[in-house]
Amino acid sequence: MGTQPTNGVTTVKQNDCIIPDITIKDLLSSIPSHCFKRSALRSSTYIVWDCFVIGMIYKTANYLDALVSQDFLNLPNAALYPVLRFSIWALYGFWAGLFATGIWVIAHECGHQAFSESKFINNSVGWVLHSALGVPYHSWRITHAKHHASTGHMTQDQVFVPKTRSQLGLPPFDPTKEDISGSSVSDEVKQELWEALGDSPLGALLGSASYLLGGWPAYLIRNASGQKRYPKGTNHFNPKAVVFAPHQYGAIILSDIGILLWLGAIAASISAYGFATVFRLYLVPYFWVNHWLVLITFLQHTDPLLPHYRAPEFTFVRGALATLDRNLLGDCGSIMAWIGAHATHGISETHVLHHVSSKIPHYNAWEASAALRKRLEQAGLVLQGAPGGWREVYRVFKECKFVEDEGNIIFYKNAYGLAATRPKFNDGNASDSGVEIDKL
Repeated sequence: MGTQPTNGVTTVKQNDCIIPDITIKDLLSSIPSHCFKRSALRSSTYIVWDCFVIGMIYKTANYLDALVSQDFLNLPNAALYPVLRFSIWALYGFWAGLFATGIWVIAHECGHQAFSESKFINNSVGWVLHSALGVPYHSWRITHAKHHASTGHMTQDQVFVPKTRSQLGLPPFDPTKEDISGSSVSDEVKQELWEALGDSPLGALLGSASYLLGGWPAYLIRNASGQKRYPKGTNHFNPKAVVFAPHQYGAIILSDIGILLWLGAIAASISAYGFATVFRLYLVPYFWVNHWLVLITFLQHTDPLLPHYRAPEFTFVRGALATLDRNLLGDCGSIMAWIGAHATHGISETHVLHHVSSKIPHYNAWEASAALRKRLEQAGLVLQGAPGGWREVYRVFKECKFVEDEGNIIFYKNAYGLAATRPKFNDGNASDSGVEIDKL
């Protein structure tokens, strides 16, 4: 997004985002039929593998910890022994958490009925795995299905819903000083918006870090980053919450029972082994899982390049394609990118495909995603984002501040009121809210 300040007005050269008019039948027909096959046995092997890897990580950390003593290691200062021991277990927490995220992904597939052909097996396995990771299985499964049905919809999507100018209490839009598309803004408006929204590098760093660490429990408990029209107090544990239908009452109670058993198991473990042990072996990897979950999903659905829709312009396909594939940890090199994709079963790398057909299991998603990309490229759509990592979270956090209250196809604006992207229709005649696209 190149900027050109002239006569007190900043103008930017925006990227074009093609607004798709492809049918879901067209997209699904591009995917080989065998990719839709689900196998309980094959899916189960990935659970076993993830648990095996986590077990080996623990064994390695335990073995190295035993070597951190003066009997095996001669360090120049006695204070270095606890530092080294702390480093070993910190690395254990990181790697165990990364592979435990893979277990989380498999439980998520259960909720989409992608684990097997049996709904009973899917929900039973999903309930056990998600409960073990502190997730109310059915409660989240239900709201997550709504997210898939209305991805990018300003009033129907369930999570990562952008805040509007008015919701943030910003100065009202002034057409004499700024363009509704975010292509030009006067210096006066830029200053007003920056004073209200601007982040120092440290502020943006702390803000994005707190989002990664606390975003997931905050969403479950108080609908943070969720749908703004829901009443205060909406959460995933109340069976009478507006996000659930009356017939889902029993499923929500079952989810709550899973969480109570999880909390009880943690409490019993602390009583038996001590808080320090439970914190080191389970809670630290658990926090990493929450962190990866937010990092992955935030970057899949949030970027200056992605459109959001209001009802007149929304379709299921447009919502499904308002997402990005990213190489998790790809900014750390090709080896880390491979590990990130392997550990999390490609959930970040094949996410667009997942929104087109969520019943395709992850082990078939790679082939299906490659086929889908070819069809999308024919339509001029390349939905590949920058590698997913902490640096990208920081960038997106700074660039995606608010959207306008007006318009049916909208893009994030930054703290200066500038947008990196504008909509483009293939037919050249469509318009958004009465504004001809070719005149933006």
